[in-house]
Amino acid sequence: MYNPTVARLTYKAVLGRRRAAILFVLPALLLLIAVAVRMLNGVDDQVAADVLGGFALATMVPLIGVIAGTGSISPEIDDGSIVYLLSKPVKRPTIVFTKLIVAIAVTMAFSAVPTLLAGLILNGNGQQVAVAYTIAALVASIAYSALFLLLGTVSRHAVVIGLVYALVWETLFGSLVPGARTLSVQQWALSLAERVAGDGLVGSDVGLPAAVALLAGVTVAATWYAGQKLRTLTLAGEE
Repeated sequence: MYNPTVARLTYKAVLGRRRAAILFVLPALLLLIAVAVRMLNGVDDQVAADVLGGFALATMVPLIGVIAGTGSISPEIDDGSIVYLLSKPVKRPTIVFTKLIVAIAVTMAFSAVPTLLAGLILNGNGQQVAVAYTIAALVASIAYSALFLLLGTVSRHAVVIGLVYALVWETLFGSLVPGARTLSVQQWALSLAERVAGDGLVGSDVGLPAAVALLAGVTVAATWYAGQKLRTLTLAGEE
């Protein structure tokens, strides 16, 4: 199910010069914020949770997911090179699965690792805050990668749509609007973080069993449908 050649090409596309710059800027900004907050405020568990929840999980993780998820397939569809890849003797599910693995790996590396470092800077993992939000970033990375990979297969404006989703739905509605929070990847991930962190530091509108089911369901469904769309592109290219 994993093809090293497809993975190499996908890493090259995702980590291209412009995308790589954005991928490094967001984690660097998080770490700068963490250092500044620690210097100005000292060690405070609630402040640490607020920073990691308000910026790392609500903003940075979905934005990096957009870059990695759409970047793993959108450029090839836009320039037509996907037809060349599909002409090779590689099964379509293998192409999608490989690209998903790459997107997940990049999203985790540029979101979960900085989240852990920022948490350690903020409060030294007091009340397990750093670990809790790192786990949330890891599981959110999987779902976001699948969603944005799918988006890259169904729209030529995947990046714009993804940014609107990340900034408006996840960052704004997913954090502030009660009804929308239950349909937010961020809230599903927070449900796992809530079980790890100290009492009252992390909250979620979604119960743990429902959150796990939704995260798994969305990831599987998005990956499956992306594969179906790739089959359609194959037929179009052959015709």
